Amino acid sequence: MPNNSVAHPGRYLSASWKQYLELCKPKVVLLIVFTAVVGMLLSTETAEVFRWDTFLYATLGIGLASASGAALNQIIDRHLDAVMERTHDRPLPAGGLSLSQALVFAILLGLVSMLILASQVNTLTALLTFSALIGYAVIYTMFLKRSTSQNIVLGGAAGAAPPLLGWAAMTGEVGTEALLLFLIILVWTPPHFWALAIRRRDEYAKAGIPMLPVTHGVPFTKLQILLYTILLVIVTMMPFITQMSGLIYLSGAIALGIGFLYYAILLYREDSDRLAMKTFGYSILYLSLLFGFLLADHYARILIRFFLL
Repeated sequence: MPNNSVAHPGRYLSASWKQYLELCKPKVVLLIVFTAVVGMLLSTETAEVFRWDTFLYATLGIGLASASGAALNQIIDRHLDAVMERTHDRPLPAGGLSLSQALVFAILLGLVSMLILASQVNTLTALLTFSALIGYAVIYTMFLKRSTSQNIVLGGAAGAAPPLLGWAAMTGEVGTEALLLFLIILVWTPPHFWALAIRRRDEYAKAGIPMLPVTHGVPFTKLQILLYTILLVIVTMMPFITQMSGLIYLSGAIALGIGFLYYAILLYREDSDRLAMKTFGYSILYLSLLFGFLLADHYARILIRFFLL
């Protein structure tokens, strides 16, 4: 009979960098960093006042903090991940990393991120980033996710924080425009995640997680996705209404909103969940392109003012 106490440490010691990278949820972190970068770029008007050193340190610090939160999420959820098809092959339930390895790695990422943000960016950004980290890894993962079907709605603030962090990094304050970016992601999160939850409802039920399709059924969840998508389209008009953005953004937001509504309506009218993952996939593309239009509009208006002057 093999000695597991000897065999397992050897396996863990051979853990590759890919296991640690997977622990960080790189695709999720990439979207988080992208929205934070957009917040940084939108907060500045001209290249002359753009502080590249602050930009680079803030990007690195926010990225490391996001990776730390993702790792802590997997540490806390390791037993739930083991019983879900979507997550059972993650590093911890699959045995690619030990709990101690993952915990040390997550804590180091968090500490380094806070050190970078506090020393090289500003205290406000460090505090906001730490709050978002705790909000996601502790408040959402440990409590909200396990206790209420509104977990995504209530816990969405942590995921919506990156533009605020980016804005605070470059300006030292949280402006009205940053709060508007925060609101867009906050409203986007429920229809984005509930589409995935519909597809994976049996897994969530098996794991005992009270996601909305599990507690209230699929038809009700589809209705909520449609209603939140309508609200999202309305909210995304606000940057134009408040003159934060112009016609380039408006045209993009309308086109993308029509696409999201198209998927939400089809999903609502379908008896099956055939379109759930397509809606989920489009929602990711939607947010990326929407923030891309914000940037394109921002720099187009800067160029127009430059040539007019």
